[in-house]
Amino acid sequence: MDENIKRSCIDCGNTNCSKMNSTFPAFCPTTNEENSSLINEAKELSLLEENQKYLVAAATVEYDGYCKLSRIEEIVEFAKRTGAKKLGIATCIGLINESRTLAKVFRHHGFEVYGIGCKAACIPKHEVGIPEECETLGVNTCNPILQAKILNSEKTDLNVVVGLCVGHDSLFYKYAEAPCTTAVTKDRVLCHNPAAALYAADFYYKKKLFP
Repeated sequence: MDENIKRSCIDCGNTNCSKMNSTFPAFCPTTNEENSSLINEAKELSLLEENQKYLVAAATVEYDGYCKLSRIEEIVEFAKRTGAKKLGIATCIGLINESRTLAKVFRHHGFEVYGIGCKAACIPKHEVGIPEECETLGVNTCNPILQAKILNSEKTDLNVVVGLCVGHDSLFYKYAEAPCTTAVTKDRVLCHNPAAALYAADFYYKKKLFP
């Protein structure tokens, strides 16, 4: 084991923090005294009304729908339980049909919905510093900051991301003011199921992930 790596939860496989028994590795963040102030701070913040309603809603949706509700159904329930009235959809235009269906589902459940596509404003990539060769995949840049700004101006209560590119989603989350959740994570190769590469990491995808 490389001693130069600072160990953390990703280096532990026993998940005793979930089982609540007393066996923890020496590097466990739960038992590390350096984290005691952070643990207390996080607990205090969790008790704030603005945060607690999301924690409670998330936990009760998990409890009531465990292995019964799809991700879309969970989002609907989560939105209802947090009191959201207006939902924003930040979508890749490559998944616009999926987002149109998602909007129908949300509206069926009584939500107001406003969606914004990634190519809104039609700004050529080179105008925002992207190398011109990238325009061979499409001239206009994805515009996640604008997507966030428009949904902010629409005063959405909860934003739902549908298939934004890696990195574009990061900028959207950075500038969005309302809480966000993700309905679809883009993976063009694996039909938007990126976990498939992890399941095959020791087999079909081993040479791809560990070249």
